[in-house]
Amino acid sequence: MAEPNPLRSRSSPLRPLPNLIFASRWLQLPLYLGLIAAQAVYVFHFWVELVHLLEAAFGSQYALQQLITSIGYKATAPIESLNETVIMLVVLALIDVVMISNLLIMVIVGGYETFVSRMNLEGHPDQPEWLSHVNASVLKVKLATAIIGISSIHLLKTFINADNYTDRVLIAQTAIHIAFLLSAMAIAYTDRIMAGLPAAGHARH
Repeated sequence: MAEPNPLRSRSSPLRPLPNLIFASRWLQLPLYLGLIAAQAVYVFHFWVELVHLLEAAFGSQYALQQLITSIGYKATAPIESLNETVIMLVVLALIDVVMISNLLIMVIVGGYETFVSRMNLEGHPDQPEWLSHVNASVLKVKLATAIIGISSIHLLKTFINADNYTDRVLIAQTAIHIAFLLSAMAIAYTDRIMAGLPAAGHARH
């Protein structure tokens, strides 16, 4: 008796119920489109803050006050011009926006590629290096790493502006950052163990 052709079995149409369940992955498409809209908001916010920084550098008091309000900086004496602390906090805020934007791109592109549909970017000159071997586990580790980077920027901003925070807030943010670190290490370690299981099982045979 002839063996079934695996290519034919792969290309055979799905039954109605499995086809409906499989097609339900497209319900995630509006979520990714919403994240693209959120990305656009972050781009707009980045440029607003950058324009305020440039205007404040040229002596605009209105732009300076907008920056001070946005970063939550408070000083004992009125601030009449940009100082090193304000510039550092604004730049860290801009870096924070960029890192969150990178996180959004990883979720949008990696999530769509993994859970919705292939983008067929193989051979494209602009294909991200990490996308060539992305899967649910790799995406999970990369997202955890990105969150640690964002948390580090927030923690650095808090320490630079520590006079405006209570000790309880400082301790809480530090504890949360450590929790992120431990969680990322646990995720990476678990992923390494899971990746080694098939190889170990194959070696026993």
